[in-house]
Amino acid sequence: MPIERVAVVDAEPAILRYLAGQLRSRGLNVTNLTSIAEADRVLRKDQFDLLFVDVRLPDGSGTQLLTRLSNRADRPIVIMMTDYGTIESAVSCIQSGAYDYIIKPFTAGQIDALINKAERYRQAVTVTRALTQQVADQTPLVGESLPVRHLRQLIRRVASSDATVLISGENGTGKELVATEIFRHSSRSGAPFIKVNCAAISDTLIESEFFGHEKGAYTGATERREGRFELAHNGTILLDEISEIPLKLQAKLLRVLQEREFERVGGNRSIHVNVRVLATTNRDLAKSVERHEFRQDLYYRLNVFPIAVPPLRTRKEDIAELVDFFLGRIAQRTGQAGPALTERALAFLTAYEWPGNIRELQNVIERAVILSEPGLPLEVATLLPLFPDHMTGTQLAAPGLALPVFHQSDDLLPLAQIEQNYIEHVLRQTRGNRTKAAKVLGISLRALRYKLNRPQE
Repeated sequence: MPIERVAVVDAEPAILRYLAGQLRSRGLNVTNLTSIAEADRVLRKDQFDLLFVDVRLPDGSGTQLLTRLSNRADRPIVIMMTDYGTIESAVSCIQSGAYDYIIKPFTAGQIDALINKAERYRQAVTVTRALTQQVADQTPLVGESLPVRHLRQLIRRVASSDATVLISGENGTGKELVATEIFRHSSRSGAPFIKVNCAAISDTLIESEFFGHEKGAYTGATERREGRFELAHNGTILLDEISEIPLKLQAKLLRVLQEREFERVGGNRSIHVNVRVLATTNRDLAKSVERHEFRQDLYYRLNVFPIAVPPLRTRKEDIAELVDFFLGRIAQRTGQAGPALTERALAFLTAYEWPGNIRELQNVIERAVILSEPGLPLEVATLLPLFPDHMTGTQLAAPGLALPVFHQSDDLLPLAQIEQNYIEHVLRQTRGNRTKAAKVLGISLRALRYKLNRPQE
């Protein structure tokens, strides 16, 4: 996170000239101030990234200025300047909130070291503030099927490089999880990992979200704001659902990928960043290019290392492990052991095509746990009502229990009628034995009696 605007508060003209000259030689914007009163006046109207403040000033101690800044949300980083005889005062200032101190006379090398240290600290603080609500997904890549083993190989190979990766796949397949795995295994794993959901940001705000804005750049821009690319400096940025980026912004994004530089909205100073880019899409970007919905040059720049995440229907042997994982996570969250899954229920889940992929499976398991009877295993009867919108044209069969087939029809049945038909089907299979039927359905005998005797609407 670059330091741009610096103020030096000191009454000694020689210190002001020397320090300001050193800072300006590094391309920084410098303001010289000679007293606490002058600093108060300037700081009320201007925003600075860094302050060099002398411990002794004509109208008081630098500690006073530090105290006045302590309650400001946009307070700058403060470095105290001191002579050998006032080191104790500088240490006291650090205890009051100053970032560091430097002893006069100082060298150009010491100034460089402090600037670099302050930039790293500023980035850490800004990133932490930005990610307060964003918790890294700790879900592992579950499964041992051939497609998943191949996916892991690709992740390991590309993680060690800095190549841009385009991760494609249907909704719910785990594209963001793949990006997280690449980050975890990369040399940048200790640096920021910034995620941007391109589909969730309006066209009017997405440029500011990416690149930040200067104070006064537009109505409501009351202070300067760093964008996500700045927050990701020396780390990784994930552009989730990149196909949703408007065409007018794609040219600027292409420049960032090629040149690693950009300007904030309303600014004219180029900001250089060192960022690895990962992107995800649920669309075929090549077709989007043909339809002139996505820039061809940006597509080629993103598609350096493509990874296609397999849909769940091509890796059904992983369903049992995924179900165990989701049940275990629910048990960990609730503090109670979750229900087991019967073989027939697992076969039921395995036969389904899962158009919503892993996300749909997770939702079904969570709802089934809520609907299940305490102490009883998850049975087919508990799962069946959760699929009314997807059963059309699909035959689901479980060992030893033939299930009804739902065909394409304009006369779709209400959920209650589907449940009633299935209960009658189970009773036929158990030759009218209600006790056995209740066990198969995973409900109590009393609940079965109620369902059979309830009035039909």
